[in-house]
Amino acid sequence: MIIEKAKEVLKIEADSILKLTQNINASFEELVNTICSSTGRVVISGIGKSGLIGKKIVATLISTGTNSMFLHPVEALHGDLGMVSRDDVFIAISNSGETSELNQLLPVIKDIGCKLAGFTGRTDSSMAKICDIVIDTGVEKEACPLNMAPTSSTTAQLAMGDALAVVLITKKKFNKSDFMKSHPGGVLGQRLSCRVGEIMFEASTAPCVLTGSSMGLAIEEMDKFRLGAVIVLDKGQKLKGIITDGDIRHCIAKNLYDLSTQSVDAVMSKNPRTLTAQSFLYDALNLMEKYQITVLPIVDKHNKLDGLLHLHDILGKGSFQFNGGSQ
Repeated sequence: MIIEKAKEVLKIEADSILKLTQNINASFEELVNTICSSTGRVVISGIGKSGLIGKKIVATLISTGTNSMFLHPVEALHGDLGMVSRDDVFIAISNSGETSELNQLLPVIKDIGCKLAGFTGRTDSSMAKICDIVIDTGVEKEACPLNMAPTSSTTAQLAMGDALAVVLITKKKFNKSDFMKSHPGGVLGQRLSCRVGEIMFEASTAPCVLTGSSMGLAIEEMDKFRLGAVIVLDKGQKLKGIITDGDIRHCIAKNLYDLSTQSVDAVMSKNPRTLTAQSFLYDALNLMEKYQITVLPIVDKHNKLDGLLHLHDILGKGSFQFNGGSQ
């Protein structure tokens, strides 16, 4: 019975979230665009369980590049209202839309000049009528058997907040470097704050061939090091190009060259993206993600090869996924 009941709760809440997809409409898009064009903060307010959800949404927004704060409606009416400016975007959270403390505050917020948005389960509520933008977070029922304790409704509010935060990440082009700067204490954050030179392959141990070498030699070198690339240098050890396993697959697929007779100069990508050994790993990760590459030549100020950096070494050889998740 215990296990079945727990599964039932999860199913009810999962179904509630899935049904929210029907509520993503022009109002949601308007809220995103309003936040992006605002020069102020996102101010979120709620009371009770909705207030706790509001605090979590604020934390997510802050950590992903949207300046936000939580404002308790009662404290706001007793002095904290001074923290709100007309340039802010105010989001009220109330499942019923009839929370008296919140509804007492909203007309005052509107007088300040804020754009008002509401997360509510009742789009015909008093709160909804005051708001400029209404986001429907309604659920059919709570997971609570008494249909009283906020369960499905707060899960829906949180999920909608996550949807807002993630869309803002994309809209604002917030990247891993930005995330790392606001998470310097995390395991990945600590790793990304290291310098490239601390983990790169030294030039003496990196797969390299000289210009004019045969592709056969290049492929042999790639197979030996298993890094998916080989660096092409001139006799002065200056970087001339890079050949990746993707370049080779492209040549074979397009039947561009007879690789058995071709030199590396014809196949290599000239002027590849590079960094220096003093660069931060979060800059390297951003560069790799932006251009969808997994290997970076590391050079000095004279364009001489210092080493080679592989994506797996940045992320800890399987400890992290490319999308930032942990395994």
